[in-house]
Amino acid sequence: MHCNIYDQAVSRLKSRRVRGGFALATALLFAGCSSGDGGPEAPPPSAPSPPSPPPILAGLDARPSNTTCVAPERATGSATLATQRAFPNLRFNNQPIRMVQVKGDSSRWFVAERLGTVRVFDNVESVSTTSLVIDLTARVDATCAECGLLGMALHPGFPGDPRVYLFYTTLDRPLRGPNSRLSEFTSHDGGKTLDPASERILFEIQKESVHHHAGKIEFGTDGFLYISTGDGNSWRNDNGQRLTTLLGKMLRIDIRGTTGDRLYTIPADNPFASSTAMCHVNGDGGAQNCPEIFAWGFRNPFSWSFDRQTGDIWVGDVGESTIEEVSRVKRGGNYGWRCREGTLDNSANPAFPPNTACATKTDLLPPIAEFSHEVGRAVTGGYVYRGKAYPSLVGRYIFADFSTGRLWDIPNDTQPTRTMTASEGLATGFYISSFAEDNDGELYLTNIYRDIHRITASTGPGTGGPATQLSATGCVNASDATKPASGLIPYTPNAPFWSDGAAKERWIGLPDGQNITVNAAGDWDFPNGTVLKKDFRLENRLIETRLFMRHPDGVWAGYSYEWNAEQTDATLVRGGKQVPIGGQTWIYPSEGQCMMCHTEAAGRSLGLETKQLAFNITYPQTGRDAHQLVTLNTINTMATPIADPADVVPYPNPTGTAGTLTERARSYLHTNCSQCHRPQGPTPVNIDLRYTTSLADTQTCSRIPTNGDLGIANARIIAPGIADRSVLIARMSRRDAHGMPPVGSMKVDAEGAALLTEWVNSLTGCN
Repeated sequence: MHCNIYDQAVSRLKSRRVRGGFALATALLFAGCSSGDGGPEAPPPSAPSPPSPPPILAGLDARPSNTTCVAPERATGSATLATQRAFPNLRFNNQPIRMVQVKGDSSRWFVAERLGTVRVFDNVESVSTTSLVIDLTARVDATCAECGLLGMALHPGFPGDPRVYLFYTTLDRPLRGPNSRLSEFTSHDGGKTLDPASERILFEIQKESVHHHAGKIEFGTDGFLYISTGDGNSWRNDNGQRLTTLLGKMLRIDIRGTTGDRLYTIPADNPFASSTAMCHVNGDGGAQNCPEIFAWGFRNPFSWSFDRQTGDIWVGDVGESTIEEVSRVKRGGNYGWRCREGTLDNSANPAFPPNTACATKTDLLPPIAEFSHEVGRAVTGGYVYRGKAYPSLVGRYIFADFSTGRLWDIPNDTQPTRTMTASEGLATGFYISSFAEDNDGELYLTNIYRDIHRITASTGPGTGGPATQLSATGCVNASDATKPASGLIPYTPNAPFWSDGAAKERWIGLPDGQNITVNAAGDWDFPNGTVLKKDFRLENRLIETRLFMRHPDGVWAGYSYEWNAEQTDATLVRGGKQVPIGGQTWIYPSEGQCMMCHTEAAGRSLGLETKQLAFNITYPQTGRDAHQLVTLNTINTMATPIADPADVVPYPNPTGTAGTLTERARSYLHTNCSQCHRPQGPTPVNIDLRYTTSLADTQTCSRIPTNGDLGIANARIIAPGIADRSVLIARMSRRDAHGMPPVGSMKVDAEGAALLTEWVNSLTGCN
């Protein structure tokens, strides 16, 4: 008989696109094909070479032109503030947290860095180098996000009087939290460097927690040294109201004429100056009120300042779960924590033990300004502007939010209590760790992971920002707003983020002529003008569209649009809102909340990583089932094409079947948690939940929680083999002030919690 096995095998294998199919077909031919007379059938003398395997198809044939869905100029908010990069050739690697000048000498700046160093640089715009003043990294505990070198004050007579004061958290942890220490150091070379061996400890405060250290120190015009201290996360001891501790206070001491064992004296008009026992030992006065206290009732007054014209003290006090506040502080004032959080009565907060003593307090002072956690999460206190360069800003108090980078200003005579909104502020995109004032009254801010910026006045009215109606953004089809604009490119991550059960569709709006770059970790960076569009559906109806934009100045910002009942258009939601939809409460995030999750540490654009997109999707434009990386390479979107895209192993889908239990659980944590919980992330805990970090190096396995144990006996962040003792599981399984994620979700991911519970119960150790 005639042998047609070869032809059949080639045909079958070609249809299946099996790699190596032609070699297998040839083997079949010589192993079992026979000619009509029963012998092997020799190939024709001039048989052609087998054809090449068909190419892997791309989902699109060409890159679509995108001229409409491009990020507009960023909104200028209140039309009063702007920022400008200062000292553009300087970049700081140890997290700048305070910046000061010598009084009367504007030739240089001293910068304290959270990781334990102080540096100095010339006050010249083109400066490109700094010099080390002192290195205390061997003494400073900077392992938690709120710990480190937190305060620096030059003696008013420096460098003639060669003393400098530093406030830092130590490596000593007698009560689990690092001690807070105020020390004096001396310069022996005219103020160029400080001698580490010259340290003289003025006081040390023991704490039960790694949180709430505050730490700003500054000399007043009265010559006294003022120090802010956090409450040490004291939900049990109510340290803000307890007057026998230095915790949760504004302190004032006199260091003039003190040497050796004579550490400091007490100003005669301090509220409790008559107390006979100072609190420099362990930060506790025993039965007596601490004479160092100037004002009290604070939670974490991390940044504060003097108004150089009036002497007023302005304090930004970081809130708990609801309110951030700004107060104008006077001697003997009680600013409410934890009886109040801002103007909110906090005495019956179910997250804390009952506090009946609050009902008897009649001296609680309200804040001057406050904003909710829909707007920001961690206030950074600033300064009243008293410079000359920007007359329109004179007399206005300028402050910010660390988490969102939003910047506000209010008149210095504002009366209690003004509520700040996201729309009236300036979105900077920075992590603003502190403000600084030069000798001329001009203001600067430190962007903690990078650089320094100058505060300026806006040059025009408040303009810019996205359109109010989605149909006018250029990101949807002109005749049907439920469909994307033709210039958008669809994408889907393999390990999707939990969004309260909503179905999602995603697109990239890449400006014409621009390309995507990929860093060494596989995270993608997008050019200015990019728009990332995401639609959310519940019960098969569009409820929200989010546009995440990188504006022309490079600053990312997020915007939420609420769909109307007719499904014809969506309207921009300013300030966020919550709406009941289909038996659940849906959160339309505020602009500030968007930036709490889209962190700078995670590269802002979440879900767009090489290993997230290494699989096939169906492209609606062509109906093709095709590999996303191959497609993006083919249509020339990548600045450098991704090598061997078909060989990239994607992060496993947590709800899928590919990958081991551990791999799926770690993929879930990477997608849902690591945007904040990673190096240089904005959280107050030092954990790293990226997929590539070993379990032992995540700082979670068998680790005692530092941000509360939620009442779990013998709790650990992750307790191997015992999910019920694992705070990580408990936090993701609740939606209150102690739940995770802290914003953007009202519904527990039951399937995700079950996955992580099964994984934790399967662990036998931390390796």
